[in-house]
Amino acid sequence: MPERSDTPPAPVLLGNEPGSFPHSVLAERHPAIIRQVREAFPYDPDRHRALDALLASCTEGVIEPLPADAHDRDRWTAWGAEKYTGRSWFDVPWLWSESYFYRQLLQAVGYFTPGPWQGIDPFRPSKLAELDAQETDEELSALDALTDRPVPEQDRALLHGSLWGNRADLGFRLSAAHDETSSDTPPLVADDSETLWSLLPPTGSATLCLIADNAGRELVPDLLLIAHLLTQGRIARAVLHIKPYPYYVSDATHADVLDALRRLTTAPGAAARYGHTLWSAMTDGRLTVRAHPFAAAPLPYAAMPADLRAEPAAATLTIVKGDLNYRRLVGDRLWPATTPFTEVTTHFPGPVAALRTLKSDVITGLDAGTEAALVAAEDQKWRTGGTHALIQVRR
Repeated sequence: MPERSDTPPAPVLLGNEPGSFPHSVLAERHPAIIRQVREAFPYDPDRHRALDALLASCTEGVIEPLPADAHDRDRWTAWGAEKYTGRSWFDVPWLWSESYFYRQLLQAVGYFTPGPWQGIDPFRPSKLAELDAQETDEELSALDALTDRPVPEQDRALLHGSLWGNRADLGFRLSAAHDETSSDTPPLVADDSETLWSLLPPTGSATLCLIADNAGRELVPDLLLIAHLLTQGRIARAVLHIKPYPYYVSDATHADVLDALRRLTTAPGAAARYGHTLWSAMTDGRLTVRAHPFAAAPLPYAAMPADLRAEPAAATLTIVKGDLNYRRLVGDRLWPATTPFTEVTTHFPGPVAALRTLKSDVITGLDAGTEAALVAAEDQKWRTGGTHALIQVRR
């Protein structure tokens, strides 16, 4: 196990500063999500009343407890609900209030309650619309042009496809002439990709854990990367960690994995071959899907329970995908941007790589010159706009 970091903690992000990004999420994004969910299905009057109550609670009220008979009430109590109940959503750690909002949203639509709405993902219509869009067809067809490229180009294209997700279409990402400094696809602010590849040599013996982020057109490139690593012998086995229930609008669940796999296996050309590789890997155990309750916890990965720690501890490498997982990996704090990534991830039980587009204030591991150039060009907007990305690795 890596040694613990001596880096002093930075302030935990809260949502109580008007004009800040966390405040805008709580005050604007969450009400918009409630409206989106209300329109996704013909919910009955009870569901609409529950959504109205959640809207009032999260904008003008206080954090309410889960019902006494909620199946996971004890778990949320252990995660801090007793401490935060009765307080403003804006005055508790932002990571906690965001996560609890989605748990209460599922309560409002009856996701966990026996009845006709039990198990119905309120975000499924938007997930499927994106997955079945024409843009997805175009991105998958671009894989055909990759087949005859040298393996290092395939490695890079599929790694960057996973990194950027649907921020840029996959066909553009596969272009050998692609320039990372172009205005269309902004540059990486940190790039440890050579270290990442060094941890996965083509010996056919490595185990990869991939902690997924979003479903749809972001999950598909993650699956393509796994299929490529299996095909090239860079890994012998992969474990895909997803959410146990709908979370943060688009986070991937097991149903989303199956939808993405369906999308690949029914596509023409190279996409179908990748899909069948994944299908076979799932049936023979080379690809395993995990949905641990902690995947939806409002806590950093430093608090990971022992039964979950065992898997990345035994893995050759764990890839942590996306912005939320990055926040949980380094701690949802306003670190100085030059805080070493290696120091704030010493708690993680094995080698770890972060693939992330920047969509929140949290950032570590930048050199001073990169930070200065970003601030000079964009002030602090580069932190939250999803227009920059990073690949960071701690061996």
